[in-house]
Amino acid sequence: MMEGQEKPLRAAVIGLGSMGANHARVLADTRGIELVGVVDTDPVRIAAATSGRVTRGFATVDELFQAVSPVLVSIVVPTLLHESVALDVISRGASVLVEKPIAATLGEGRRIASAAAARGVIVSVGHIERFNPAIQELKRRLADGQGGRVLQLRARRVGPFPHRIRDVGVIHDLAPHDIDIMRYLLGDDIDWVFADARRHINTDNEDMFAGILRFGSGAMGLLDINWLTPMKERSLSVLCERGMFVVDYAAQSLGFYENFAAVARDGAIASVTEGPMTRYPIANREPLRAEIEAVRDAVASGGPAPVTAHDGLVALAVSEALVRSSESGSTVHVEAIDL
Repeated sequence: MMEGQEKPLRAAVIGLGSMGANHARVLADTRGIELVGVVDTDPVRIAAATSGRVTRGFATVDELFQAVSPVLVSIVVPTLLHESVALDVISRGASVLVEKPIAATLGEGRRIASAAAARGVIVSVGHIERFNPAIQELKRRLADGQGGRVLQLRARRVGPFPHRIRDVGVIHDLAPHDIDIMRYLLGDDIDWVFADARRHINTDNEDMFAGILRFGSGAMGLLDINWLTPMKERSLSVLCERGMFVVDYAAQSLGFYENFAAVARDGAIASVTEGPMTRYPIANREPLRAEIEAVRDAVASGGPAPVTAHDGLVALAVSEALVRSSESGSTVHVEAIDL
């Protein structure tokens, strides 16, 4: 909480699925926040979210604002509803933390961003992996130049089919995590993409894909993402001139495999040989809690958002380019996002 802030921020959650219930749990016991309301169409979910808490449940957004007037709202509804719910909340003067992707389409996302700017409220997008302590440590080490020039980033995000998700495919649901993390780590944008996708389970959208991202710096991003693997894996490797960093998101671990030849030489790196592996100590922390604390502080201070609407729109633009590439079988340039 920011110094000088006397009253806790009045917060609410709209949408009490598995992720929304987690938002309610964290908001309810985060210093500087008072969870004043939750909204869902299912009374059983409302009962679970309000049990043991001084928090009221509501069936509609209207009822929520008439009764408790939150200033920060977590929007954790299906992606196709992000625009309508976010615009409703923003029109009432509240800032929002909207789960990724920011919206179902770029047009919808732009309308959310424009409405927030016009109303003078904050939109932060729930790219939660930025708040994983292993990613924070990796970001610091890359910025310090430990690995030298980044050559390639490779993300693997696989697991069983989530039957709760039917409105979008695996590209829109999972790829934005890794697109955003790669941009965040490199501080660079993606020029073009290529993707191949498949649909194996009886849904209207892809459930497996592989993608290539080409960054302006020349670095290559590789995405291996599906809903078809009978075990969860969330990993990232960052190959650099002087070695390779490896992150396990779930374990919150970070290791570095040294390129011994690079360390032993001066000047241009002309060889690669195996060197020692170092595992760095990471203080484990729940990323959602770190994210919500960052949003709390941004709202209290007037911004900027920890993950801006622009960040969310860029991740969505890359996702849409990946879908187009998978449909056309060709390279697709990524649309520039201007706000």
